[in-house]
Amino acid sequence: MMHSMKRFTLLATTFLTVTTLATLPTLANATEAVATPIKAKADPAKGKVIVEAVCGACHGADGNSVIAANPKLAGQHADYLFKQMHDFKAAEGATPKRVNAVMNRMIAAYDEAQMRDIAAYFAAQTQKPEAAKNRDTITQGQRLYRAGNAEKGLPACTGCHGPTGAGIPSQYPRIAGQYAEYIEAQLRSFRAGAESAAPADNERANDPNKMMRMVAIKMTDGEIKAVADYIAGLR
Repeated sequence: MMHSMKRFTLLATTFLTVTTLATLPTLANATEAVATPIKAKADPAKGKVIVEAVCGACHGADGNSVIAANPKLAGQHADYLFKQMHDFKAAEGATPKRVNAVMNRMIAAYDEAQMRDIAAYFAAQTQKPEAAKNRDTITQGQRLYRAGNAEKGLPACTGCHGPTGAGIPSQYPRIAGQYAEYIEAQLRSFRAGAESAAPADNERANDPNKMMRMVAIKMTDGEIKAVADYIAGLR
């Protein structure tokens, strides 16, 4: 009788131990779910209010800037827009990831939720595209965009931005129909950022894994102009 009781106690203890261990992953997942903050859904309507009051002065109320120095934001991927705003905003006492005197000042007042609202609003707008203007460089620009230049290790733009310049949401921006002057300025900024230890105003170094810096540093001024003009005409 004593032997049977001991055996029963041992089996019960083993069952409870196994059962407890089996529930640990579930409990861990539940704890993790509680600890992970839920990202609020972006509200384009709230973004519109901010855009009409502030952003629209430079980028247009519908995201279609009328000045080539200011990019068209209409139809741009929301995740990309959010990342750029986030990079423009400096953490307290730190240099922002993307240095631009105007944008660093403009974005300082907004929190992440507001940035997502702004991004969602611009992403929902329809771009009024630009056009390629230089017939003398259109063939060169097309060749660089579609095939790159293997001799100097310059990759094709299509690899990331797609054959029509639509980009890939959450990864690569839409560039089709953008002002050629703005594309040119950004390529030059990436090139300058690749050559600078501490990027200053308009020297870009906020590209993941230096991807754009490694591209731009291999490009001549002529190649930059040609591909920028071609991109403006993409649809």
